[in-house]
Amino acid sequence: MISYLNDTVRIGYVENTGAFLGLGSSLSKEIRFFLFQAIAGIFLIALLGYAVIGSKLGLASITGVSLIFSGGASNLYDRIVNDGAVIDFMNLGVGVLRTGVFNIADVAIMAGGLLFIFSQSMHGNRE
Repeated sequence: MISYLNDTVRIGYVENTGAFLGLGSSLSKEIRFFLFQAIAGIFLIALLGYAVIGSKLGLASITGVSLIFSGGASNLYDRIVNDGAVIDFMNLGVGVLRTGVFNIADVAIMAGGLLFIFSQSMHGNRE
């Protein structure tokens, strides 16, 4: 890892074969494929269908769903071209208080999820 801004930001190369913070990386390659590629792909297709065809979402909700979809699609592509691994590269923190290693697609997924939940709780589902 290369450190920047007094070690607040670290950039490096990590291949993550699991999910969030490597969860599931010790599973067999076949189970990881099923969970992280097949199921994730089906979820993304369903999410796209929900956003485009089957719902009447407000701007904030559709933005949240779009961020989740784009981040998920990016990580799925990464897994397809990198033999089941997602390339993570960023770590943030101060002293011993640090995040796990993540990528920008993870940020999009988290931001989209928070935006969608917040927009639904503030305005309700408009279906």
